[in-house]
Amino acid sequence: MKFVDIGANLLDPMFVGVYRDKHRHEADLDDVIERSWSNGIDRMLVTAGTLDEAQRALDLARNDTRTFSTVGVHPTRCNELGETDENVQEYVEKLRAVVKDGMSDGTVAALGELGLDYARTQFCDKDTQKRGFLAQLNIAEDTGLPLFLHNRDTGTDLLDLLRENRSRFSRGVVHSFDDTADLAEKFIDLDLYIGINGCSLKTQENLNAVKAIPLERILLETDCPWCDVRATHAGSGFVETTFPTKKEKQFEPGCCIKNRFEPCHIIQIAEIVAGVKDISVEEVAEVTTKNAYAVFGFEKKKV
Repeated sequence: MKFVDIGANLLDPMFVGVYRDKHRHEADLDDVIERSWSNGIDRMLVTAGTLDEAQRALDLARNDTRTFSTVGVHPTRCNELGETDENVQEYVEKLRAVVKDGMSDGTVAALGELGLDYARTQFCDKDTQKRGFLAQLNIAEDTGLPLFLHNRDTGTDLLDLLRENRSRFSRGVVHSFDDTADLAEKFIDLDLYIGINGCSLKTQENLNAVKAIPLERILLETDCPWCDVRATHAGSGFVETTFPTKKEKQFEPGCCIKNRFEPCHIIQIAEIVAGVKDISVEEVAEVTTKNAYAVFGFEKKKV
């Protein structure tokens, strides 16, 4: 089976052994990536949330023809764009330069992570988030890149903005979806896909929503190192595949870290989706991989 992880935060400090600002073990990002390939990962998308991260994600993704990256500003970090229209325009042009560079060899595959997050407005107020989102759509409009969308506790605000600006983007995915089947259907009506990870599978309500979403519109992701599947989650009973795992303070080369998700864990997401829908894991892998290629055009990367 082959899988695509459409959301891997490989720039996170956990992959260099730092947890909550404390150094716990040696960097093991190379091992994490190699473990991905040896456990069925076919392609993965390294996500970014700032201009600096966008450049770093591009640099990392260029190390392997199977890795790709995003360029964009996370809604909680839209203060980085600045206070004036001139500041915002200057920042967007810098993003555009990274996009142009990354698209030249097909490594940059999406614009994002962008969207709205009303659960963490202490970091960035709603109006600033909306301004940042709309400013980034200028790049989507010019390049045709798909959107890697973040939506958290926004009601229909992001949906409404996307509807109002539907002509400005080609396609995209609402990642880490944990809302209702009704909202998912409305996003799908805009020709968007739905990203499913461990945070999408915590409650029975989550599982009911996933069951209702057509497999032809689902993309799999880990959102690693976050959104791991835990024993208390409603979907955990469907998980069959596990990996040798140690606590962060008991690090051993070759082992995963407890509560630190990795791309290799994508099979657990596939197993839960398969269980909820009463279909095979093989079918989930085949269809969602096909979906990911359709959205992100992974075949475009130059060798």
